[in-house]
Amino acid sequence: MTPKVSRFLRDHAPATPCLVLDVDRVEENYRRLMAALPLARIYYAVKANPAAPVLERLVGLGSSFDAASWEEIEACLAAGSRPEGISFGNTVKKESAIRAAYAAGVRMFAFDSEAELRKLARSAPGARVYCRILVGNVGAEWPLSKKFGCELEMARELMILAGELGLDPFGLSFHVGSQQTRTDAYEAAIAKVAMLFTDLRDAGVKVRMVNLGGGYPVRYRSEVPEIDDFGAAIMGAMTEHFGNALPEIVIEPGRFMVGDAGVVSAEVVLVSRKAKDDPVRWVYLDIGRFGGLAETEGEAIKYAFRTPHDGEVDGPVTIAGPTCDSTDTLYEKANYRLPLSLDCGDRVELLATGAYVTTYASQAFNGFRPLAEHYV
Repeated sequence: MTPKVSRFLRDHAPATPCLVLDVDRVEENYRRLMAALPLARIYYAVKANPAAPVLERLVGLGSSFDAASWEEIEACLAAGSRPEGISFGNTVKKESAIRAAYAAGVRMFAFDSEAELRKLARSAPGARVYCRILVGNVGAEWPLSKKFGCELEMARELMILAGELGLDPFGLSFHVGSQQTRTDAYEAAIAKVAMLFTDLRDAGVKVRMVNLGGGYPVRYRSEVPEIDDFGAAIMGAMTEHFGNALPEIVIEPGRFMVGDAGVVSAEVVLVSRKAKDDPVRWVYLDIGRFGGLAETEGEAIKYAFRTPHDGEVDGPVTIAGPTCDSTDTLYEKANYRLPLSLDCGDRVELLATGAYVTTYASQAFNGFRPLAEHYV
């Protein structure tokens, strides 16, 4: 929790549940990433947190943007981004969205299938396109390995076809999974993409860019490698496989940029037991999976908690949200422990919740209002 967020919570005690995010920390993270990977161009993954104060700060810093929809592109443009600084990075796009983005001046698009490529040829003629390949996601707490990307041989054929269709086969991309905790995941993926890069150049395709995706982690309950460790591993692998002929390097950080800038403030609605002698208490919060904590699915992302009673005697808990849905149970197997004195009405904070929370919040499931947002 940054000092600015702590002061805001102390001085304003905003109604819960809410997110409080320190935009200065976003800038700090942007600069840390630039220092770790100075040869890379940063395309912020808007889906992590598309709030106008975040986008506007990043525009002022010279960031580019990775957008997943036409609506995200509109948000970037409204924040002052130049259209040539936006990549339409979703490989699954309505053709109407492609046309709208192209008409607005966006000229870089992702794909991973022939059908998507042909949509781009029809509706974004001459655009720069890059093909996403499948890579391993071992080490990622939120894997992305199945839904997006294609195998190397298909990618080779599609990149050749892109040129034949009048598009510019600009580059290749991959994603090693979100909240990636292993630096060697990038090393393995770079080795894979480098082989295809060479094959394409030998085939006469003027491929010039490698998009390393995102995945750079933040600290939740466990330590993770520092961003400098990822930078060293990535640039070591790029130099090993590309030598002095380095291609353009693009990265798409999302979680790393905004995750530890935000804190969710919540209220304990109920503390109960299922039997008198049950050692495990159930702690129900006024925010749950449908209120924005969707990444607790499978107990994948394990947020750290702060309570007014930290340091006192604690005990095992199951943590759940407020809705009348049994799947709205956040942590049952991850061995969470909270103070025995925790009681109804206490305020608690969920740390490093600046990413993938506000945009996951449902509109009104069970009538609960969407998560309130405060940017300081």
